[in-house]
Amino acid sequence: MTAAVLHPHFTDLYSNHHTWLQRWLCAKLGNACDADDLAQDTFTRILGRSDLAALNEPRAFLTTVAKGVLVNWYQRQSLERAYLEALASLPEPTAISPEQRMLILETLHGIDAMLDALPLKVKQAFLMAQLDGLGYADIAVRLGVSLITVKRYMKQAFLQCLLAMEDAA
Repeated sequence: MTAAVLHPHFTDLYSNHHTWLQRWLCAKLGNACDADDLAQDTFTRILGRSDLAALNEPRAFLTTVAKGVLVNWYQRQSLERAYLEALASLPEPTAISPEQRMLILETLHGIDAMLDALPLKVKQAFLMAQLDGLGYADIAVRLGVSLITVKRYMKQAFLQCLLAMEDAA
């Protein structure tokens, strides 16, 4: 069965609001191609939802979902730009192949998604330790939590890393 048969309200929502959403995204991005992709991503994100019939304000709902999709897109773009800038600064003999570049970008996207799945303070603690080199006591002070809480946060983050590695294998 197709999604349209299972969720007729999705089909109505798509038919009635796709063009509007695409134009809204185009105004935000200034780029129709990316707006088309992000509109599709927005509808893909809500495809399996069973509560679409109860929407009183479908455009407000779509705007909220699209903003989340847009934030993720901007994060991916920022991550890719930073990676490409770092790559461009490498001396020519250490440049990598397009295949290696794609694998690294996929890995970075996976790490980014794994970090986004963590609660905010857990993510902050993990990044402070891994990127800033801060000790747990310093992290506790910066986050305003106890040392044992930082240890719990780090355990949670490392477990998420292990799960992500198992999924990738």
